[in-house]
Amino acid sequence: MKGRNTLYVVGITLVATLGGLLFGYDTAVISGAEKSIQEYLIFGLGLSSWAHGATISSALIGCIIGGMISGIVSLKFGRKKSLMLAALLFFIAALGSAFPEFLFFKRGEPTMGLLLMFNFYRIIGGIGVGLASAICPMYIGEIAPADIRGRLVSINQFAIIFGMLVVYFVNYYIAHGKSIEWINETGWRLMFLSAAIPSAIFGILLFFVPETPRYLALTNRDDNALKILTKINGAQQARIIMSDIKKSVEAASENIFAYGKIVIIIGILLSVFQQFVGINVAMYYAPRIFESMGAAKDSSMLQTVVMGLVNVIFTVIAIVTVDKYGRKILLMIGSIGMAIGMFVIGGLAFMKVIGISTLIFIIVYTASFMMSWGPICWVLISEIFPNKIRGRAIAIAVAAQWAANYLISSTYPAMMELNGGMTYCFYGLMSLLSFVFVWKMVPETKGKTLEEMEKLWKK
Repeated sequence: MKGRNTLYVVGITLVATLGGLLFGYDTAVISGAEKSIQEYLIFGLGLSSWAHGATISSALIGCIIGGMISGIVSLKFGRKKSLMLAALLFFIAALGSAFPEFLFFKRGEPTMGLLLMFNFYRIIGGIGVGLASAICPMYIGEIAPADIRGRLVSINQFAIIFGMLVVYFVNYYIAHGKSIEWINETGWRLMFLSAAIPSAIFGILLFFVPETPRYLALTNRDDNALKILTKINGAQQARIIMSDIKKSVEAASENIFAYGKIVIIIGILLSVFQQFVGINVAMYYAPRIFESMGAAKDSSMLQTVVMGLVNVIFTVIAIVTVDKYGRKILLMIGSIGMAIGMFVIGGLAFMKVIGISTLIFIIVYTASFMMSWGPICWVLISEIFPNKIRGRAIAIAVAAQWAANYLISSTYPAMMELNGGMTYCFYGLMSLLSFVFVWKMVPETKGKTLEEMEKLWKK
């Protein structure tokens, strides 16, 4: 388009998507360290599998908090400063999780105080993740020209999955060829510490990107907003966009239930089902799952890398096909694939069959999720809410998503202790219910304008 500075927009987007990469990195880094944490802090204190599950999932408490406060923080401090805060929280969490003994405790001597301090640092990182999960797509959406917004926002979802893949490689590199004793003493610390590098880069680069024109208009800095719009879109288009922004700002105070409760319920259930199908169990506990199949420590880490590559490939497939085939059909196909994967894994667990067949169906399950519920849940959440309630409705949906994530992840060790086969069959049942939910309740948003969605909910 004439006058557009596409290179500038893409550059800003790539900086913002570092927040997405850190979202993925920080949530998946625990997969390589969780057995060492169990050895050091859980077994060292004689605690139960419930305490183990709660510790491994403690970052999710922060994610819930971050998701809940994202709307308030981004409105009070702006999108850019909120992302800077997230970067700072990521950095503090990386250092603190690696060395929770700092200042107050003696290294090598587990105490309840040390366990609480470790959980505190993980919660700090979780708040950063919660903020980034809501504000990164918001920042990109508000800065990007309308005709390329979908593709640019999709890059953030790709960055999340790519961040998970990167940390699987990092964890594998740290653990490769090392003894269990070294990993339990030093390796797990290096895994957490590695997150400090992308956190610092993200924080520094944010100094060089602008605040979003929408936030500037919200805070009555119209001249600055127009200046940024002009740099991105050219003078003529900038004036048109500025006019639309001012109209949306004036209309942004509508009641959250102005379009009925059903749209909010659908947004929450999309988020809840995305977690209840058990995907983050596969992410957080991947090496343990592979080890339970008989894989050696090094081999189990390598298999998580394979799983990470599958995640990236099938996320790209979703991004390429979502506008061609629609959201609803991809979600339903994904639900069927996840149900098949989990029910077969559950059946194999009941028969005590381990090996390559289990790995194949874990890949079937994760591939089905990544080409459907992984990215498309976020696409739908950004589309189904009318303009006037979108910010607040997304905050509710994101908070519900992290709450569901915490519930599923923290109960996994205890459920596996009770019955492994039943645990995986439970996730298979949730996958089937997600199919019914999408079939009966979720509207197709492909090709519809946001104004048409508004009319749909009013009707």
